[in-house]
Amino acid sequence: MAKRDYYEVLGVPRNASEDDIKKAYRKLAMKYHPDRNQGEAAKAAEEKFKEVKEAYEILSDADKRAAYDRYGHAGVDPNMRAGGADGFAGFSEAFGDIFGDIFGAPRGARGRQVYRGADLSYALEITLEEAARGKETQIRVPSWEDCDTCHGTGAKPGTSAKTCPTCHGNGVVQMRQGFFSVQQTCPHCHGSGKIIPEPCTTCRGEGKVKRHKTLEIKIPAGIDDGMRIRSSGNGEPGRNGGPPGDLYIEIRIRRHELFERDGDDLHVQVPIPITTAALGGEVEIPTLDGQKAVIDIPEGTQHGKTFRLRGRGIKGVRSSYPGDLYAHIAVETPVKLTEHQRRLLRELDESFKKGGHKHSPNEKGWFEKARDFFS
Repeated sequence: MAKRDYYEVLGVPRNASEDDIKKAYRKLAMKYHPDRNQGEAAKAAEEKFKEVKEAYEILSDADKRAAYDRYGHAGVDPNMRAGGADGFAGFSEAFGDIFGDIFGAPRGARGRQVYRGADLSYALEITLEEAARGKETQIRVPSWEDCDTCHGTGAKPGTSAKTCPTCHGNGVVQMRQGFFSVQQTCPHCHGSGKIIPEPCTTCRGEGKVKRHKTLEIKIPAGIDDGMRIRSSGNGEPGRNGGPPGDLYIEIRIRRHELFERDGDDLHVQVPIPITTAALGGEVEIPTLDGQKAVIDIPEGTQHGKTFRLRGRGIKGVRSSYPGDLYAHIAVETPVKLTEHQRRLLRELDESFKKGGHKHSPNEKGWFEKARDFFS
């Protein structure tokens, strides 16, 4: 049976932090621990526990996680070495010694194993207006630069890195199994081919230190909440000369006081007095571009009536035309009445009652449905 994705096993996104991965593991390990499951459920819980433990062991290790992100399960399988652009990479490397002896390829010619750096995520909050028209902005993100103390070597000043005695600088070791020879990442130098006897105290042997840099980000017009912008090469640095990861800027749109967005369309609530709803009239409403639009309210407009203004919405990043603006009418009941106003309303109410149901077209049908329901 094919293995499940490790991120899916732990229930975390691919850009989850180390703390998120650790929290998810602790929660699931406690849930599926053999001591907490008895009877028929014990066997299934034990399998789940093993699966969760295996996923955590890979994702909690920076090198293994980077290999898994790039090559999948093949990248962390001890019997295979991930790499190459085609599907025969694992096969050719697993039998490298045999083919090398036959065709004369030198052993260790493939060099040390490299790992791509992890991707980073950055949440950027913008206004609805900025999302509609686009903008250019600056963000500060972590960056890794060569250590000033060791100048990127990772070794204490006055010392230097040495060739790994286990793999002799190849980054991989050969494990013979009968007629075949299988390559694995060197467990001593972790594929770098070198060891540092006296690590630099400033960078702790990494050769790089964490700082911050400012990036210019261009947000395209029409971007929507949850969309991501990719900044290539601005993630974490790779290992052993591997390429850096990418930075993903996730857009979060701040809640607007008037408008709600639904794709490329906008919705706005428009309160009108009961007199305008009854007698009709014109109502000015705002639009997102700062201009005003006029709605002609017909006589007898009911609460909840919707008016559609074509092309007054947002033009999405993948759209050919802008969306529409929907104005939802909210008829307001008057409050804080004076005695004179109350008297006028009572007189108006009496005149409505004398006119029967013709003044309230929905009232008669509603009462008939209610009577049928209770009977």
